[in-house]
This record gives sequence, structure tokens and C-alpha cells, in this order.
Amino acid sequence: MKIKFGVIGVNPQLRANFIFAGFPREKGELTAVCDHDPEMVEVFRKTYPEFAEVKVYSNYKDLIEDPGVQAVFIAVRDQYHEEMAVAALEAGKSVYLEKPMAITIEGCDHILETAYQTGSKLMVGHNMRYMDFVLKMKEIIDSGIIGEIQTVWCRHFISYGSCYFRHWCSEQKNCTGLLLQKGAHDIDIIHWLAGGYTERVTAMGRLSVYNRTTGRRKADEKPDRQVSFTDACWPPLELKGLSPVMDVEDHSMLLMQLSNGVQASYEQCMYAPDAERNYTFIGTRGRVENIGDYSGNREIHVWTQRGLRNKPDIVYHLKDVQGTHGGSDKVILNAFFDFLLEDRIPAVSPVAARNAVAAGVMGHESMRSGSMPKDIPPLRRELIEYFENGQHKK
Repeated sequence: MKIKFGVIGVNPQLRANFIFAGFPREKGELTAVCDHDPEMVEVFRKTYPEFAEVKVYSNYKDLIEDPGVQAVFIAVRDQYHEEMAVAALEAGKSVYLEKPMAITIEGCDHILETAYQTGSKLMVGHNMRYMDFVLKMKEIIDSGIIGEIQTVWCRHFISYGSCYFRHWCSEQKNCTGLLLQKGAHDIDIIHWLAGGYTERVTAMGRLSVYNRTTGRRKADEKPDRQVSFTDACWPPLELKGLSPVMDVEDHSMLLMQLSNGVQASYEQCMYAPDAERNYTFIGTRGRVENIGDYSGNREIHVWTQRGLRNKPDIVYHLKDVQGTHGGSDKVILNAFFDFLLEDRIPAVSPVAARNAVAAGVMGHESMRSGSMPKDIPPLRRELIEYFENGQHKK
């Protein structure tokens, strides 16, 4: 049996490409796609001629109403996640929703409530839960070798950060802020490995560099996102072609109090010269830290006794992994189809996805209100139990 699925949003600069290129052919069959932009549809047709027979819609509602579609991948701008996910779930379709789940806490809760009421299956694209360096750190922490986790630090350096200031992500109305659009991954991993969800946050952040650039693109000009992934995006103050309107922070500092007593910090810089997610988890008997994340030379360092930083007690050397995002994209796609076909519960949790967004939303509220502490609103207990039980009502 194969799951017949459709994809809403075929823009290759979002997340559509990994779906078309990486879904397991023995488990899924692409039957329909949707995009309101004819140019994007043309790019899809030229890039994937093997899908020439699939139906093409310009209105997402038509795809959702298609009786030949059992599951829907939603790979559109963040501000449309809630609307489209709710509509698909209400139509009885299983949903794979790209992260962040939504751009508001209320939006996330609306999606969760709809999945609960309809029984339609929901999965959110937190692919970092399938990255090898994260899984190795989790294995080390779960072994108890560094004791009970007490504090967590994550520094996120983003050399290609100007890409977020070339298009719709540069405005709060479209994404709320980059603690969601970019940071939701890291907040989720902090929660997962530390074993608790954020209950209270305080934050600082500001738009400090990209707002000072000149030579902005005009509102009707298409952005060139790819230049942000080349050496031409340096130095930051000399960049051209950024968005004419920007009001999101280009660096952020988030402090989190977790439900189990762990305290964590997440720092994000969108104009760093290098790129890496650097986590450290410190417990009562030691510390673990990643050097490199999902590409290049990568190691996991562990300290279990006092000593120098450059002389860890244990070093794990990670091998190269083929595929986008360190091979995690292909793994998470398989996990989604296994969830639908075999009811195999994935490592990704919709409740966790909501709580990552919640910490980011309240973090932005804090930094935009003089760093006032903000509490995370709790989620209804029935919803927590439902998703913990593999999306089955007891």
C-alpha cells in the first residue's frame, strides 16, 4: 500500500525540494501539487519531469478537497500554516507541516485542537531530531555519564542570515520573529535533550546591523536569496538588495526556565562570519558539547572530570552523512510515512513543536517590552495526553 499525497507550496527556496527528491517511492505516491505562483509551478515541472502526470492546483482548497489525496505536505510561508493545516485536518487528511507550527501560540493550539477533534494525523517537520549529532548527544545524556542536566547553552552562528532579511521573513507580520522561523529547531532540541518544556522566558534582542545597509531592493523586485550562501554576503554592512521593510531582530538572546528546573539560554546571530549550532549540556557529573553540527568535520566532546577545555575525556568522531540537512530530511520523510502506514510513533512531537513556538513567541514579547519576564500559557491536559498516546484517545 502507498499513501497518495499532495504538496502545497512548490517553491524550491522553501522546503518543497526535499519532499519531491526524498520521499520513499515504495511508501508514497505524489498525486497533486499546489502553488498560486505559475512561475513556481513551471520550475517544478522543469525540475521534476517524472511528475508530469500529477494534478496541479492554484488554490490549496482544491487540493485538500481532492479525494485522491490522503496526506498533505504544507511547505508555504509561516503565516499560512495555521489556516492550511486546520483546513486539511478538517478534511480528514493526514498532515506534514513544516516548522514552525504557526506564528502564534493560539495558532498552534488551534491546529492541535483540530487534530484532536478530527483524529487526522499530524506531524511537524522538526528534522533536527533525526540529525546524528543530536542523537549522539541525547545518547550520552541519557546514559547518565554527565549526571543530571542542570543548565544548557546554545550559540547559533548564522553566516547566511542575510537571506532572512531579503524576503518576507524580515517582517514581524509574516513570521513574528526569527526565534520562531529559525530558532524553533534549537529550542525544540534544548527541550528534548534537557527533558522539560519552557515555563518562563526573558529575552533581549534588536535589529542592529541589517537596518543600517543601503541599496535596498524595491518592493516589486524579486529577492536574490542565494547570494546569502556565498562569500558575496560579506561584510554585512555593505550588503545590497535587502528588504525595503524590516522589523525583526538580527540577533537575539533568550533565557528559559524549564519545567524540570533546568535553566537554558539560546543565542542567535544572523550576521556571523561562520555557521554552526553549538550546544553544551552541563550536568552534575560533567559536560557534553558538539563541535560542528551536520556537515564538515564534526565531533562530540565529553568531560567527566576536571581538566582543560581543549582536552576532553571522551571524543566521538562523527562520519559524513549523505543527504540534505545531514541526511535527516530523508529520515523524517520515512518516519512520516511509517506513522501513516504502520502507526509507528515518530520522534517528533506536535506538543513539543507547539512549545518551541511558545517559547519563541514569548521571547519576542519579552525583548520587545523591556525584557520583562513572560510565562508560557499551558496546553490543555487532554491534548498532551492525546499526542503522548500516539494520537489515540484513551
